[in-house]
Amino acid sequence: MRERRVPLSNVGTSQNRENESDCLLHALSLIQAKNMIKSDDVVVITPNFVKNIPPEYGVVTGNNTLRTLIRFIKELNPKRIVMACGSGSKETRIVLDELGITQLLRQESIEFIDLNHGPFTEISLNHDYPEKTKINTLLYEMTFHVSFTQLKQHEEAVMSACIKNVALSWPPAEEHGHPKKNCGIHKDLHGFIRSMVQIIPIDLSILSTMPAMVGTGPIKGVARNAGIVIAGTDPVSVDTIGARLLGYKPQAINYLYQSILAGVGKGKLEEIQISGLSIKDAEKAFSYAVYDQSFAIDE
Repeated sequence: MRERRVPLSNVGTSQNRENESDCLLHALSLIQAKNMIKSDDVVVITPNFVKNIPPEYGVVTGNNTLRTLIRFIKELNPKRIVMACGSGSKETRIVLDELGITQLLRQESIEFIDLNHGPFTEISLNHDYPEKTKINTLLYEMTFHVSFTQLKQHEEAVMSACIKNVALSWPPAEEHGHPKKNCGIHKDLHGFIRSMVQIIPIDLSILSTMPAMVGTGPIKGVARNAGIVIAGTDPVSVDTIGARLLGYKPQAINYLYQSILAGVGKGKLEEIQISGLSIKDAEKAFSYAVYDQSFAIDE
């Protein structure tokens, strides 16, 4: 894996229950994201479009906020901007058509690549089963990678956030099927997710709780608007904060803890530079929005 654009673990946490786009832009400003992208970059955005369920249910990325992110990146004038994802439920283009994303991309003149289809290269994984997977050759073209997703509880992975979003979007359905279970991804899902984040760098991680999904997931849970967006230069750090909002320390999320041990990123709070809303205040705000009670892990 190439080095992340910013090797430090900087995280910005913003709160605005009324406007997700404004909340996103504030979180990006907290980590000085405008300084990260260069004129010769190939920027790839991987949003979560797992299924054609409207954004208000907390399953997929919000249309308006995706447009805000695209326009933020366009202002920085990179060489190329690509939105790339691979739905696990059915053909990605059908999902994007039904969610209105195809029209959004056309309006913003943004290129789209379906990660479920080729051209492919084959990568070896630091994992027992599967030991390798095909992956779109876009992997070797992109120089700056953005993961943008909602925070969700998950029935197998415990949590779905920035790392899992990439790990399950990039393996092609052309090889792994719909859903992506034909070649053994789910035999050891946590190990597979960790092995994928060791291969695919994430330079900018964006995690939204507007809404988040709680109770269960990734599809059948309950959507709750906690009004928080987390953005950071280290996907492990961003997901660590996301885990804490759900009431977990990193050790509770097997793939996250494995990623920390593998040196992918930082999971100790004292090693993360946090700007904006404090961890404790974020945990209290999230718990109050979701459970109508305010609490924090370390309180």
